[in-house]
Amino acid sequence: MDLGLKGRVVLVTGSTQGIGRAAARRFLAEGASVVINGRDEARVAKAVEELSKESGGTVRGAAGDVGTVEGTKAVIDAVPDVDVLVNNAGIFEPKPFVDIPDEDWLAFFQANVMSGVRLSRHYFPRMMEKNWGRIIFISSESAVQIPAEMIHYGTTKTAQLAVARGLAELTAGSNVTVNSVLPGPTRSEGVDGFIKSMAKQSGQSEAEMEAAFFRTARPSSLLRRFATPDEVANMIVYVASAVASATNGAAVRVDGGVVRSIT
Repeated sequence: MDLGLKGRVVLVTGSTQGIGRAAARRFLAEGASVVINGRDEARVAKAVEELSKESGGTVRGAAGDVGTVEGTKAVIDAVPDVDVLVNNAGIFEPKPFVDIPDEDWLAFFQANVMSGVRLSRHYFPRMMEKNWGRIIFISSESAVQIPAEMIHYGTTKTAQLAVARGLAELTAGSNVTVNSVLPGPTRSEGVDGFIKSMAKQSGQSEAEMEAAFFRTARPSSLLRRFATPDEVANMIVYVASAVASATNGAAVRVDGGVVRSIT
């Protein structure tokens, strides 16, 4: 199936690794021109080089911390116009609620919410003017099932849903869409390292550690394993595609069935 992404300019924030990098790779496979973003210039350059060799496609970098005003401006200056914006950059950290200071709450809001707000504020009017565009917020199942171990993170993921839905309301009658994608537990590099470390410390296998996680922390999962970044990327690229033209204002789950609600 032709997803209608050939030649489209796609900016994926936080794309030097994990879900963002998997999405970038998938966009390149569809013939899109992809912009890699991350906070560290060296890591961005390395990701660009590796993805270029892998795909043979058009890929470039735009380094900048989109959780800051200055970093966002650097990215916008480097890439003033895009067809698809994937707001993937974000941070998370388990921490007891009573131990989360104001500074952490504000830092999480800046990184997880304001990054997408600022970028969308720039690119959205240009998409509307062209009458075509896609904005996708990478939220989480934690947006609808706030995890007790990181309430601040879950709160920012819920805020992303609100921003995306509100922005979608402004697209009425156009060929611009704004949606959210809600991954469940995903075996990104960070999670993979955590599982390996915990398995080594406990004397268990990685498979045993993974099974224990879903038995205790995410017992509602139907997948009963971590999703791969590629599995999440497939959903992101579909939502960004021309064939998803009737999907707008939606919160699309790729959570392995963790969320029990049918709405």
